[in-house]
Amino acid sequence: MNLTNYSRVTEFVLLGLSSSKEIQPLLLIIFSTLYLAILLGNSLIILTVTSDSRLHTPMYFLLANLSFIDICVASFATPKMLSDFLVERKTISFNACLTQIFFVHLFTGGEMVLLVSMAYDRYVAICKPLHYMTIMSRRVCIILVLISWCVGFIHTTSQLAFTVNLPFCGPNQVDSFFCDLPLVTKLACIDTYVVSLLIVADSGFLSLSSFLLLVVSYTVILITVRNRSSASMAKARSTLTAHITVVTLFFGPCIFIYVWPFSSYSVDKVLAVFYTIFTPILNPVIYTLRNKEMKAAMSKLKSRYLKSGQVSAVVRNFLLLEKK
Repeated sequence: MNLTNYSRVTEFVLLGLSSSKEIQPLLLIIFSTLYLAILLGNSLIILTVTSDSRLHTPMYFLLANLSFIDICVASFATPKMLSDFLVERKTISFNACLTQIFFVHLFTGGEMVLLVSMAYDRYVAICKPLHYMTIMSRRVCIILVLISWCVGFIHTTSQLAFTVNLPFCGPNQVDSFFCDLPLVTKLACIDTYVVSLLIVADSGFLSLSSFLLLVVSYTVILITVRNRSSASMAKARSTLTAHITVVTLFFGPCIFIYVWPFSSYSVDKVLAVFYTIFTPILNPVIYTLRNKEMKAAMSKLKSRYLKSGQVSAVVRNFLLLEKK
């Protein structure tokens, strides 16, 4: 097929979540509120972990990094989606579309590996408690975080390599609120069956290998916890419940989307919203509501800022009196 007679697509049209003009303002309010909650909730976790010395442990260090990635996952497409609610024609340039594809696989790939690192941290803490601080040293924690970002970068680079050289010369409507790789590759002027297989194989390898490692890790941990019945194990059960819940919420939509990539499902948009919006907002809720140390640290942080605010008010009033 001679592609020289076709004009190159310079932009894509995002069909968004709904074509109804009446529902756009409501969606704008809902998702603006959710996005603000994501930013505030995850930022609060990062601030709490960094400001409280009692939380300077491997588990909370990894949790703070997870919160940072959650902010990134929510931010690569949500601001664009919110702005699109205000316009009738939702377009995105070709380069911006590739940028979204790059970041979605960078952040989600990195989060998968980071969740495995958090499972490894729990495995060491529960199964080898006497050697925990030796094995999970500060250096090891930093290496684990760097590995997650490196794996995410390698994953997204390989995914983008399948797409960047595809010829786009005809349809340019993406049936989503951001450029999702399976949807974009379908718009190419050539048969993309082989490319789609490679994309699925790449994403499937990372997703399934991470998921299997998590299943094995948590199985071993649960068996260990079941065989012990101390107060520390009760705390471990609570922590494990939070971890397993987050893993299920994160991997569920990803696996569903990439298991049947060649078919069109009406639930695709719902799943895309789930792992870009709801998972990042559920993570801080799950980890804080079931964690007494986090709640205590947040209460302490709140008291500290309220106290500093009161002191500032007293100083301000004193200065005003001096001026008079």
